[in-house]
Amino acid sequence: MELGLILGFAGACVVLNLVPGPGMMFMIAHGMAGGRRGGVAAALGMASGTVVHTVAAALGLSALLRAAPAALEIVKIIGAVFLLYLAVMTLVSARRSATPFALRTNARTTARRTYVSAVFTNLANPKVVLFYLAFVPQFLTPGGWAVSAQILTLGTVLIAIGLAMDSAVGIAAGTFSALLLRKPKFQRRIKEFSAVIFGGLAVRLLTENL
Repeated sequence: MELGLILGFAGACVVLNLVPGPGMMFMIAHGMAGGRRGGVAAALGMASGTVVHTVAAALGLSALLRAAPAALEIVKIIGAVFLLYLAVMTLVSARRSATPFALRTNARTTARRTYVSAVFTNLANPKVVLFYLAFVPQFLTPGGWAVSAQILTLGTVLIAIGLAMDSAVGIAAGTFSALLLRKPKFQRRIKEFSAVIFGGLAVRLLTENL
């Protein structure tokens, strides 16, 4: 692959990550609910999910999904159900009183759960599958590198850029929430706001056309 083509793809990835959308809202919600640690954990989880998508695309699974459109609908429903689960669990957490000590002792467990939920959410997001079906092929060139190698290369670029930008958004949201959490009354409001975001993303995923 030519360097210019890879740089062009990288530029497109930056633009796509800058556009406000469900992914950015997801990062903000986790950053606000789990602080900077939660924001970074969510970014790592999303990146890990993208690794799986990249390897799957390189192995030809994306072509298989394109041949079976119903599979994308199933993936969409699974993703929406999981986001609703996150909304309910975050709302339940908001109803519980948590002392600063409890927040510190549960930080590691919360980060682990955030990471797992981000991985699963990314894997269940049909938009990522469509990205590999419709966008990535535009940057593939015949001859030279094998198609699988080209997809892995472009996927690596996407993962690196997404991880950096998602981490920045998550850390910023976490920093903002940390400042507000110095006032106890804001703790519940932040989690309630995060729950609303998760619920809204689930509804959007269910109602929009792929």
